[in-house]
Amino acid sequence: MNLPIRSNFIRCNLLASLRKYATTSPEIEQNEQVLIDDTDDVQAREAEIEKKRNKSKLSPAHYNLVNGRRPYVTPKSTAHLTVKYNRKMYGIYGVTSGVNPSLCWPTKAEIQEKQEYEAVAYPFTIREMIDAAAVRRKEEQARIEERDKEVAAKFHKLDQWKKELNAKIAKKTAEVQAAKLKKERLVEEVRRHFGFTLDPRDERFQEMLAKREKEQKKKEKQARMEAKEKLMIAKLQQKNVELNEKA
Repeated sequence: MNLPIRSNFIRCNLLASLRKYATTSPEIEQNEQVLIDDTDDVQAREAEIEKKRNKSKLSPAHYNLVNGRRPYVTPKSTAHLTVKYNRKMYGIYGVTSGVNPSLCWPTKAEIQEKQEYEAVAYPFTIREMIDAAAVRRKEEQARIEERDKEVAAKFHKLDQWKKELNAKIAKKTAEVQAAKLKKERLVEEVRRHFGFTLDPRDERFQEMLAKREKEQKKKEKQARMEAKEKLMIAKLQQKNVELNEKA
């Protein structure tokens, strides 16, 4: 290749390269700007899609709660500005709540107030409370053991108590039966006294029955006194025999 042709070729290539570089930089900047704009469009589009996905018709706060997010991003009332509320939000949602975790640490005034409260509400040390609890457990165990002993002792007497109860019931039944027979016997005596059938509700019948009952009680009383006298005489005789034997 001769020199003039080679020079022209080099010059054309150089011009083409310069033209290329001159047009590339603005195109790159334009492309970058387009990419940034495209990202904004994508975010807006995603937000719109997310909004359309919410078919529950819930309020934004309730929708956030259902999806495990903080209900209010920006405060809606003075209650949302309190330390207690923000501590609660951090306790539930953690770092995603956007709350400064330093709020969760109590202030000096709160620590002092808590210490004063505990000094009054819990005046004893842990060791003292443990010892007191141990004493209470021992006392409770002693009461349980004592109660078990009482139950066991009463259980052993259960058969004896049953026998005594059955004996009382039998005695009472016998007394009722005896009283019934005595009443029937007196009624029969009154009937024989009149010699004819008389209505038990008749006044004469009632008077005679009361008289017979009175006489019967008098006889029973006399019999009891005689039995008592016989018993006393027997005791005296027994005592005299013992004295004679000692003499």
